[in-house]
Amino acid sequence: MRSKSGGFVSLKVSFLMLLAGLALAGCQTTPSAPQLDAADPTPPKRMITQGPATKIVAQNLTKCANPNPKMNLRVAAVGEITATDGTVITVPAVTALQKGLGPLSHDLYNECNLKTPKNSAEVSSASVPVVEIDADGEVITGYMVGDNYFEMYVNGKLVTVDNTPFTPFNSAIFKFKVKRPYTIAVLGVDWEGHLGQGMELFPVSGPKQNPWHPGDAGMILKLSDGTVTDSSWKAQSFYIGPLNNPEEVVERGHTHDTTPLGRVHPVAKKPPCQEKCYAVHYPIPANWQSPRFNDANWPRAYEYTDTDIGVNNLPAYTRYPELFAGSRWIWSLNLVFDNVVIMRKTVQ
Repeated sequence: MRSKSGGFVSLKVSFLMLLAGLALAGCQTTPSAPQLDAADPTPPKRMITQGPATKIVAQNLTKCANPNPKMNLRVAAVGEITATDGTVITVPAVTALQKGLGPLSHDLYNECNLKTPKNSAEVSSASVPVVEIDADGEVITGYMVGDNYFEMYVNGKLVTVDNTPFTPFNSAIFKFKVKRPYTIAVLGVDWEGHLGQGMELFPVSGPKQNPWHPGDAGMILKLSDGTVTDSSWKAQSFYIGPLNNPEEVVERGHTHDTTPLGRVHPVAKKPPCQEKCYAVHYPIPANWQSPRFNDANWPRAYEYTDTDIGVNNLPAYTRYPELFAGSRWIWSLNLVFDNVVIMRKTVQ
């Protein structure tokens, strides 16, 4: 009896040890979400500027090989402007492109680089390099359009930098290798013709041109693992203008509310202040690209339609509906007046 009992106990113990070992192995191979930094409950200070940038630090970031004079090619300059509190601010934004960081985006469609596939069937991602985040991760292919400029990070690593920051409108393909969960962070910039004022010439041609037109923005992205842009993302604004008065930006916690100005064209109010317009800026967090950054206090992203964005006749996007199916254009609360926006999403 004792030997039978002892054998049974020994078998039971071995079985339990096997289960424990399997559980431990499972825990070791399943990646866990990074521990988040504490969210700062205090909204950042606002900085106010008025008028144009007083110093040009880059004459033009756009490099275009296409000499076609009919192409909508605009100068993507960068300037500096001093806020009322003495802070010197780079406008429209500090970017990886200006710093010479990469990798530069691989073209899906780009008139400047003479890359214009007629449809999705002509698109190939075979030559797109893979940015490695995790050596044992999954290779993910993505497609993106940014109005106007984007740079994208995965788990804090730079994956793609828009090679054409203003116009002509382009779209990009990229690849990265990563394990879930992973965090995407995108800087979006609505470039401007009047540095520091958030305005541009519109339309490009025609008798009724408005040289003081508030531009609009937007970003759309789709990944091969099913990730899409939608309102589940977070989106925070950091540069808002043009404004007749800085008090038009109402801070509700971490939300920068400009709803009364109108959020999309054509209902958005076009301020008459021109070179006397104001802008409101907020400091960009140093670690916004990191998966540890806590965006819990940021507002959600807002979804916009093709009509809102004005892309119904934009071949960089409309030629490839299959590549963006199920994804939505997103931005912060105001598509027109929010010029610099960071969008984040953790993919589980």
